[in-house]
Amino acid sequence: MSAAPASGPAVLDHLDVLESHAVFVLREVAAELERPVLLFSGGKDSVVLLRLAEKAFRPGRFPFPVMHIDTGHNFPEVLAFRDERVAELGEELIVASVQDAIDRGLVADPGPGASRNRLQSATLLDAVATHRFDACIGGARRDEDKARAKERILSFRDEFGQWDPRRQRPELWQLYNGRVKPGEHVRAFPLSDWTELDVWRYVEREGLELPSLYYSHRRTVVARDRMLVAVGPFTPARPGEEPVERVVRYRTVGDMTCTGAVASEATTVADVIAEVATSRLTERGATRADDRFSEAAMEDRKREGYF
Repeated sequence: MSAAPASGPAVLDHLDVLESHAVFVLREVAAELERPVLLFSGGKDSVVLLRLAEKAFRPGRFPFPVMHIDTGHNFPEVLAFRDERVAELGEELIVASVQDAIDRGLVADPGPGASRNRLQSATLLDAVATHRFDACIGGARRDEDKARAKERILSFRDEFGQWDPRRQRPELWQLYNGRVKPGEHVRAFPLSDWTELDVWRYVEREGLELPSLYYSHRRTVVARDRMLVAVGPFTPARPGEEPVERVVRYRTVGDMTCTGAVASEATTVADVIAEVATSRLTERGATRADDRFSEAAMEDRKREGYF
């Protein structure tokens, strides 16, 4: 009788490697920092972050709360999904409201129909100070924007919440320095090495549920700023714009006033993967008005405390 073949070491595929490193980063943040928080918008990247946190810490509870910076102009479908997902996990949800920051005079209301994206910076920093967070875990990826590509896995913020790319800490051999003084904090980006396509392939592999906006659906839109902008209470049609019903989906979700849809027939995860694999534009470059018109836009906001 021939001997049974010797079993070799398990072979990790690309997603396994990305997952393993992201789980390692989450555990490092929980071990090195005293009061971390995980930022959750209800978008695809933060949905993946929640699954990675489950793999890092279950069957116990997360060693940090979950927080959303709500502009007040978010898509209702995404807010409903956010609440349902966090409730399913049984974790603590903190909602830091831009509208509340406006009411308290912390930031100025930009007016009807204007983007509140930039107001998230002050709202986030106020929440960090209020709750004394020393680490914010976010789903940013390097392929989103040139400024994001300058970030380290642990990105240092000074006592004013500001980011200086010239003061980045070395991260040789995946050794991370999370030391901060009182008032300082770090931003942790476990998905830094992931791409949009990696995220979608992970969504497919893990069977993750996402807001329905990510898949093809019929919606009334207008053509604005080279995007398809949904017509709604925060984004009414302007004089000269003709609302039309189109079959669209969203590659990213955020403030309705600056987030556009793309024409698409992709109704399944497999359809979206095929679409993203052939796209020549990042999701922000294609569908975020306030990121596209200035190469320095994101870097300027990050210096002010943006995600």
